[in-house]
Amino acid sequence: MKTYFIGEACLCWSLGDSIDKEISERILSIYRRLKAMPALAGMGVLDLVPSYNALAVHVDPATARLDEIKKTVGTLFEESEATSAGASGAGDVPGKTIVIPVKYTGEDLNRVAEINGLSVSEVIRIHQEPDYTVAMVGFLPHFPYMIGLDPRLVTPRLDSPRTKVPAGAVGIGGAQAGVYPSESPGGWNLIGETDPELLIPIEPGDTIRFKEA
Repeated sequence: MKTYFIGEACLCWSLGDSIDKEISERILSIYRRLKAMPALAGMGVLDLVPSYNALAVHVDPATARLDEIKKTVGTLFEESEATSAGASGAGDVPGKTIVIPVKYTGEDLNRVAEINGLSVSEVIRIHQEPDYTVAMVGFLPHFPYMIGLDPRLVTPRLDSPRTKVPAGAVGIGGAQAGVYPSESPGGWNLIGETDPELLIPIEPGDTIRFKEA
């Protein structure tokens, strides 16, 4: 584990640079436990931002009690290391479960099927089978990066990204799954579409289930 500052108003705890389910679950467990601590605001903490393998703690540099913050967050990381990876700790609050209906009409649906030696109907079925975990939200507001994609659907990004991906596009980028909340450039494989308004309440740690519309 590494701890370092990003500027003078953000302290980061990092568990490496890989996308790994157990590491992500460990980060999310610590994130949820910290979110449930009212005392953090009194220490000068403004926001908590998880990624696949790190947790950023944004603070007010004028009022932050850094020693207390380091002790509080560091203790949770130590506890998580002492338990099995990804296990929920005391006080862990589970995320929401959100069902997202998908019209499987994406222009890269055939590409995903061909690359993985599957039929289109198999791609649609396999995409709906897992429960996905929102590891982080970023790139665009409300863009959920999800882990849990079936290895049979892992598909390289496009060689040339599109300049415009429509809002609500459901995509696969390598081993990642996601949904575009607004129109933007993007290089993920588009397999379907949904209502982007459904993404607004999604937070890190939530569970996502896709269902054919």
